[in-house]
Amino acid sequence: MIPRLNRKGNSHTPPHFQRHKLANHVCQGFRCRQKRWLTASRVTNPGCGPGFQQSREIALMPRPGTWIGSATPHIPLSTMLLPSLSTLLLAGLPAVNAAITYKGVDWSSLLIEERAGMSFKDVNGNTKPLERILVENGVNTVRQRVWVNPSNGEYNMDYNIQLARRAKAVGLGVYIDFHYSDTWADPGKQGIPSGWPTDIDNLSWKLYNYTLESCNRFQDAGIQPTIISIGNEITPGLLWPTGRTNNWGNIARLLRSAAWGIKDSRLSPKPKIMIHLDNGWNWNTQNNWYTNVLRQGTFEASDYDIMGVSFYPFYSEAASLSALKTSLTNMANTWGKEIQVVETNWPVQCPNPRYQFPADVRSIPFSEAGQVQYVTKVADVVRSVNRGNGLFYWEPAWLNNAALGSSCPENTMFAWGGRARSSISVFQRI
Repeated sequence: MIPRLNRKGNSHTPPHFQRHKLANHVCQGFRCRQKRWLTASRVTNPGCGPGFQQSREIALMPRPGTWIGSATPHIPLSTMLLPSLSTLLLAGLPAVNAAITYKGVDWSSLLIEERAGMSFKDVNGNTKPLERILVENGVNTVRQRVWVNPSNGEYNMDYNIQLARRAKAVGLGVYIDFHYSDTWADPGKQGIPSGWPTDIDNLSWKLYNYTLESCNRFQDAGIQPTIISIGNEITPGLLWPTGRTNNWGNIARLLRSAAWGIKDSRLSPKPKIMIHLDNGWNWNTQNNWYTNVLRQGTFEASDYDIMGVSFYPFYSEAASLSALKTSLTNMANTWGKEIQVVETNWPVQCPNPRYQFPADVRSIPFSEAGQVQYVTKVADVVRSVNRGNGLFYWEPAWLNNAALGSSCPENTMFAWGGRARSSISVFQRI
């Protein structure tokens, strides 16, 4: 989400790719599960980047039970013919919907707000750090956007490490949202950071290295994110112009590079990897995007864990709760991933909305009580979906941008002056 109305080279060789000189080209050997290195004897498509598959003859074959690249792992015949007793017993049981595991907010703007003199109070007027107020009201995870080389340093890695340390100190999980840009990345813009290459081979390596090095910096700072999103609202692609949707193959290669930057990092434990698109209510959008990316064969289902979506009811009359439920249900049933609504909010006042609100939310008032009703309804939709387990409210404390990009002047859960609204307690109830 962006406030819409306001709003080279291979520095590191990935450890999961061993490089060999062959026929004046550089190729990479695949690694099997036992971490035995295999050397290619012939390269049919020399060339490269992390996560970039090539057709090869293999000079050394692994023993049964190992796998190479994306090949299917060996499964003993006895295992295929004799399912376990627990499998047989569970087969007849109905699926159980997951609870809302991740109850969160995006609090990226906090340090900027504090530098501007803003402080925060709980509902009783007691001044406290924002993180304390969030924890006391049921929030368990905070989301943070990361920009690469912002001109003023806002949202860069130093900024995010400082913010994440505060979250960790009070027991909050941290969800990192890599924008892979020097500024806002959203459906309207996905600019390559300054100084990054634009050809797909070098850009893939740069993305891999940046992601790996950033993850290592978090680990060195004592921060182990629970979730990392590789891109922000990347429905139109990422890292334009190279990663636009007129070249799905490039998008798949870039996502593979980003995912393996996380997997090959020193982060321990490893975070879950998310893909984040906008318009979560639109099944056609979601289906078209994932179908096109995954059919490339480069970015695979095993490369990510979570499908995250933005859901805002004030940008389209079609953005209904019922459409959201249909879309998320189809996503879960089609791809079997965890499902989260990672950006949403609701106004406490909206006298002149630019767009008609969807029919099934029009009865919800523009008020603190309305924020509770709305968040509860969205949580109910997420909870109803197989593996639906997360909801994040976008920037509830960004008081100097209270419209949060909409035509409604106030969407925050804190009033001007920093006092928490009663709606902040909704996270205790979902």
